[in-house]
Amino acid sequence: MGNIFHVIKGPRLFRIFHSNAEAGRNYEPKLLESGADKVIGTIRFCWSLSYWTSPLLLGILYRRGHFTSEGIVNIGRFMMYVGVIYTTAVLVRGVGRCMNPDYMAFITVLANAQNVFNPQNRRLLSRYDFDFWASPVLYKWPDFNVGRTPGFHSSTDAGPPRSIATLPLDILSYMCANTFGRRMMYPGATALINSLVEGPLCQGRAKLVEERGGERAKLGTEDENQIDTMFVDKRGAGTEVGRTLVVCSEGNAGFYEIGAMETPLKMGYSVLGWNHPGFAGSTGIPFPPQERHAIDAVMQYAIQKLGFTPDNIVVYAWSIGGYTATWAAMTYPDVKYMILDATFDEMMPLAKAKMPEFAQSLVKRTVDRYLNLNIAEQLVQYPGPILLIRRSRDEMITTRDPTAIDTNRGNFLLMRLLKSRYPKIVDATTQPALLTWLSQTGSEQAELYSVVFNVDTQLCETMIRSYMEENQGATFPLNFGEGFTEQQKISMAIFLAKKHLEDYDSTHCTPLPEAFFHKPWSPS
Repeated sequence: MGNIFHVIKGPRLFRIFHSNAEAGRNYEPKLLESGADKVIGTIRFCWSLSYWTSPLLLGILYRRGHFTSEGIVNIGRFMMYVGVIYTTAVLVRGVGRCMNPDYMAFITVLANAQNVFNPQNRRLLSRYDFDFWASPVLYKWPDFNVGRTPGFHSSTDAGPPRSIATLPLDILSYMCANTFGRRMMYPGATALINSLVEGPLCQGRAKLVEERGGERAKLGTEDENQIDTMFVDKRGAGTEVGRTLVVCSEGNAGFYEIGAMETPLKMGYSVLGWNHPGFAGSTGIPFPPQERHAIDAVMQYAIQKLGFTPDNIVVYAWSIGGYTATWAAMTYPDVKYMILDATFDEMMPLAKAKMPEFAQSLVKRTVDRYLNLNIAEQLVQYPGPILLIRRSRDEMITTRDPTAIDTNRGNFLLMRLLKSRYPKIVDATTQPALLTWLSQTGSEQAELYSVVFNVDTQLCETMIRSYMEENQGATFPLNFGEGFTEQQKISMAIFLAKKHLEDYDSTHCTPLPEAFFHKPWSPS
């Protein structure tokens, strides 16, 4: 009976990966199991959909007179029937699993790994793709913490209510953040999206494991979440890029299975991907503190267990992943370099553009206390080489329409970076010209660069190289630019902008071509 109970509550099995003895194949459930799984999946999908549409459903029920004593009894009876059907389906699925030798072999391996997670049991378990909640944790935060103080915080963490007078607004902003707010920011953490992309994620994992030699691992964070990671090791290839690890941070609906990992993998890098809290196999909610704990666990795993030194780690992010990427670079300042693709400077301008005018005060309070992704503030604290990639038709991080490239928040991220590193160059006298150049793309931008502002690339390069040679050991912010004329400062500001920013003629979600993934320019 104990074994039957273990099978009933066991995870779904998706695929049996290839081994020396046999090719990889999808798990094929018997009729009882597959039929019961469809019933269970339908009920869960409807529950998730009803959660999202609950205000509309409640309105319909009210208009149809179901909020009477008789109506409530009928609703309760309906829910009871659904519960009975769900429980019956779970039991039937368990019976079907017991009749399938593949599942019984898997559940035995899983039970052994859950009891003793040694290298042999881990190797046996790695042959299976299944619901990741059942997988043992490979490494926990206390196991690889290297002296950092537990409970590190940020200025963006929500504090206690400011006063009794603002308590109602504080309660309302908390409700907004924990209901639609975080779901709008991170739709990939919703049950609905996870259900819709389950098939492509399984296919993506199969490709990473069977074609790329990927190793999936679960990491335990300081705040007791569990983070789903995938590591592809190319150090055995004997190439320079293979010895470099690229740590990828995905967008707000991105997953490592079908996301940013593909570009550096094609180029031969070792790559470590991970899913945000609440995405796919990761647990938790993607609020800023949990996001920071997640990337910290990933970085410690890369350094302490996978054996990469920080100076051989590249931090790469797409879109909202820039928050965790800049936090990692700020916290581990010796990383090799950082590439940010389609990333913005802060959350408030984007939230303000997407919400109605009457709600602006509440939006600001909610973002400031719970959802403030202060990417620019973190970026300027990283001293290494940085490359920013701007999508010229980006429909997500512009505050008007995608053609209004002057409102692309990547522009303001670049401005903050240059102003912090070159305060003598990027100031009130040069910012208008810099914004003019950033408001154009393609041939118009090239004409501004070479004709209107008359930027001499070779001269600018020589001047900054000479400064760095004369001031060996100079660190940001630099005093470079003291005594320059206004025209010299404008030319140098646009030269620096071009060196730090590359335009990709694309919308927000197009995969990044390999040509854009390269080591950034550095003045030294």
